[in-house]
Formats: sequence, structure tokens, C-alpha cells
Amino acid sequence: MMATAAGSVRIKLILTALATTFVALVVTTVAMLVYDLKSFQQGWVDDLTTQAELVATASAPAISFNDPRAAQQNLGLLRVRPQIQAGAIYTANGALFASYAQTPGEHPVFPPSPGPLGHAIEGGHMVVTHPILDAGERVGTVYLSASYRLLDRVQSYALILLGVMLGSLLLAVLVAHRLQQAITRPLLAVTDVARAVMLRRDYSLQVSERAAGEIGTLVDAFNDMLAEIARRSNALQDANRTLEHEMTVRQGAERALLLADRRKDEFLATLAHELRNPLAPIRTGLDIMRINANDPVACERARSIMERQLKQMVRLVDDLLDVSRINTGKLTIRREQVMLQDVVNDALELSRPFIAAQGHTLHVQVPEPAVYLVGDATRLAQVLSNLLHNAAKYTARGGSISLEAQACAGQLELRVRDNGIGIPAALLNEIFEMFIQADSSLERSTAGLGVGLSLARKLVELHGGSIRAESGGEGQGSTFTVMLPVLADATVATAAAQALPSDARLHRILLADDNVDFVNGIGGLLRSMGHHVHIAHDGKQALVAAEGFAPEFAFLDIGLPQLNGYDLARALKRLPALKHTVLVAVTGWGQQKDRQQAFEAGFHHHLVKPVSIDQFQEILAQSGP
Repeated sequence: MMATAAGSVRIKLILTALATTFVALVVTTVAMLVYDLKSFQQGWVDDLTTQAELVATASAPAISFNDPRAAQQNLGLLRVRPQIQAGAIYTANGALFASYAQTPGEHPVFPPSPGPLGHAIEGGHMVVTHPILDAGERVGTVYLSASYRLLDRVQSYALILLGVMLGSLLLAVLVAHRLQQAITRPLLAVTDVARAVMLRRDYSLQVSERAAGEIGTLVDAFNDMLAEIARRSNALQDANRTLEHEMTVRQGAERALLLADRRKDEFLATLAHELRNPLAPIRTGLDIMRINANDPVACERARSIMERQLKQMVRLVDDLLDVSRINTGKLTIRREQVMLQDVVNDALELSRPFIAAQGHTLHVQVPEPAVYLVGDATRLAQVLSNLLHNAAKYTARGGSISLEAQACAGQLELRVRDNGIGIPAALLNEIFEMFIQADSSLERSTAGLGVGLSLARKLVELHGGSIRAESGGEGQGSTFTVMLPVLADATVATAAAQALPSDARLHRILLADDNVDFVNGIGGLLRSMGHHVHIAHDGKQALVAAEGFAPEFAFLDIGLPQLNGYDLARALKRLPALKHTVLVAVTGWGQQKDRQQAFEAGFHHHLVKPVSIDQFQEILAQSGP
């Protein structure tokens, strides 16, 4: 289509040149023809008039002397002009005096009178009438009739002009064909590039043909237009890619937010469920102890149930706090030389009671040569106990659980296997995410928040290791493998651990807490051990009592009314009688910043609620004025 258009332009340019040339030639031909005809006619008029004048001059005496023969002879001289076919001399009164015919024997018809002077064209003949004068007096008239071949003149002249016109048109075609290339070549280049751009959508193409004048301006403008379109097209494509990327990121973020929101709802529901679970037996135990206060066996059984459920609640809360500390980057681990066997023993000590309660069989295989790691023994034991606890929790009663350890090529491989419910393949990559549980149905017999594995992974990664899960599918059991770096050159510490010395001393103890039940309960236990205890329920009351009581230990809540625990500790440190008093913060705030703030206020220890009497006794045993 573009080629057809270009051909059409080429043809049109040639036709335009031909039409222009043709019109110019026609106008010129017509003008020249008209001019020639006028010149031709005027020449004939002048020639005949001259001839008539000569005859009139020669024939004037013949008329004056009435000599027709002399007049006839004068007319006979016209034979040298074959174009003059006939001639006549009339007298003054208009009578024919003498006549002449170019062809002998021909008798032309002369008008009865000469008519008006001058010239006229009559039936293809030019007639000239001229007066004969003698002494200024008109004595007659000369009449000449010549063959006026105007049509022959026109035809011959037209043939000449036609030949000139045809030659000129042919020359114009050749010239136009050569000249049109200077116009059509750049136009063809423009159309070819335009077609390529349309087919390939490639706006980087340019017209290489160069031209001068307006065509050159057109080519340059076309190239500039393509360059601008290419720039805008690239900018639009970049914008589209950016928009697509942003849409993808936004959609991913929306999906993540929806998933996080769903998991948050599931977690809150699970948290409420898991916290209510231990509260129910604790409430039942309290009812047993209240109703059967005189039955030691029932009270002991109730106490045992309550302790077990309280440990479960503390475990849930501790796991949540640890995960929160890791996610905020506030959990730090000690890096010291630890022995694998000690870590395994600590983990088994934490997990064995629960495993035994579920009726499972536990197989432990640890290398006999000592294997040393660098890390936090408590946190590593927490990882193993979480894995063992999960294995016991998600295995039907009477199942089999194994813990195997193997050191090879500078890596320690810890493997925990069970023959429990297994993990679906779709969850293997998600099982370590927060709040994900292999069994989330309402009918499940297990408990938990779904944070244990997430916590285990984060603790392992803090130690420079990795953890992975494997399972053959639902009902095929699970295997969790922990990889940790082994300490190559271990310096074995041989110093035996020494037990804390027993302290039979009795102390003066100040307890300050606005939780009346808690502080009265702890106070009663300490008094039953023989300690002298003073209880206060707000900060100002505790400060006033401390001046006269002079406690050796002060266990202070942070969120006290009237005067908070930080300000109370600073005020107690300013009292001369209490400069050796051991200050212990007892609070529900357990973040690292809370500990730091407590130590800056003057506290020596920081306990996070819930606390046991054993923690109080440990501080009383290892500290003192």
C-alpha cells in the first residue's frame, strides 16, 4: 500500500509536470497561431494593396484616354503573381473597364460595381479595392481577387506546433522523471520507515535519506518525531513495568496482610483457648483444696495439678516473650563453651516428665566422646526440649520418640524423630512460621500457640545453624534436624560445679506490691520460714515503713501506686540505713529495656512474674548485706 502510494506520488509529479508543460505549450501555440494569422493576413493585405496601387498608377492614363487595351495589358503584368487569380479596372461611374484572369480561358465573375475601398475576405478569397487617381481626382477603381489559403496556413502551422509540442512533452517527461527522484526518493524512504515502524513497533528506526529544502525539513521532522515517540514509548514501558512491579508488590503485601490478619485472629483465639485450658484445672484444684481442706492426699493432688498447669502457662508466656524479643532484635545469647551432653541432659530434664506422662518410649543416642559447641546452653536446651515436647504432643499415646546426635565434618547433626501425626507436604515450608500448627482442627487433642518451632528456628539461626523438617505425610511421623557448628579446639573446664551454700539465716524482708493476693501469699510463705516480713501496697507506704524497718531485702513491684518502683528504689538508696539493702524488682515487664531501666534505678535483681518461692529463696541464699 505504501509502495502504491509512493508510485502514485511519482506518477502525479510526472503528470503535474506534463500538465504544466502542456498548458504552457497550448497557450503559447494559440498565441503564436493568432499572431501568425494576423501577420499572415496583414501581409496579404499589404501585398495586394501594393499591387493594386501599382496597377492603378499604371492604368490611370489608360482610363483618362479611354484605352481599355492599355489597361488590359497593365493587368496582364499580374501573371507573375499566381496567387492573384483575377483582377479588374472599373471606371469612375463603376463600369467594368478591363479584366484579368490568372488562368487563360477562365471567365471569373466580377461584381457589377467595385464596392467600398479597402480589403475583404469573400469565400476563401481576399479582395482589395483601390482607387485610381489622376491629378488627385478619382477616375476609376482597381479590383484584385487573390486566393487566401488561411486553412492551409493554419494546418501547416498547427503541424509544426504539434511536433514541437510532442517533442517538448517528451522532453518534459524525461526531465520530470529525473527531477521527481529528488522528491520521491526521500518520500519513499519515509514511507518505508513508516511501514517498518507500523509492522515492528520499533520506534528506534530513522530515515537515512537526506534531502534539501522542505523535503529535508520533512525528513528531519519525521526522524525527530520517531525519536520523541521512542522516548515516550520507552518511558511508558518503564512506567508500565514499574506499575506492574508495584502492583505485584502491593498484591503480595495485601495477601501477606490478609494472611497475617487471619493468623492474628487464629492466634488470639488459640491464645485465649490455651490460657483457659490451664486455668480450668487450677480453678478446680482451688475448689478441691477448699472443699477437702482436711484431706492431705486430695490437697497434694490438687497442688500437683496446679503446679503442672502453672508451668504450662509460664511456658506459653515465656515462648511468646522470647519470640517477641527475637523479632525486635532484643534477645541476646551468651557465647561460651558448652558440652553437647550437658545440653541434652538439660533438655531431657525439661521434657521427660511430659513424655512419660504421654506414655511414649524415648530413645536417646549421643556420642560418647565429649562434643563441644559455642553458644548458650540454656537456649540450646530450650530448642531440644521444644522439639521433644512437640514430638510428644503430636504423637498418639504410647508412641516412639528418638533423639540422635552425630558429629561429622565440623557440624553437629541433632535429629528428633517421632511416629506421630506427620506433616502434610504443603506445610513443610511453613511449619516454622509464627502461629502455624500441623493440626489446627477443633478436634485436636494437642495444645499450643504455634510459636515453639518458630522460636526454635530463630534460636538455632542465632547460633549460626539451621533446622529443617521432613515427613512422609499425614500419619507418617516427622523428623526435625538441627545443624550446628562444632567447636574444633575445646578447652575442657574441669572445675567441678559447686552447689550454692545453704543459708540458715533469717532476714528482714520488705514486700511492696499492689496485688494484695500475691504479696500476702508470698509474705505468708516467707514468714512460715521464719523471716521477718513487712508488706506495703503502695510506694509511699513502703518508703515510710522502710525508714524504721531497715530491711535487708526489698522485693518491689514496678507499677506501684503513689510512687512507682523505680522512684521508690532511688529513694531507698538515698537512705543511709538502707545503703546495703538488696533491691529486687518483681514485675510483669520482662523486656531487655525494662531490665536495664531497673538496674539504672538501683535494683540488684530483676524477676519477671509469675515468680515462685524458690526464686525468692535463691536470692536470699546467694545475696546478703
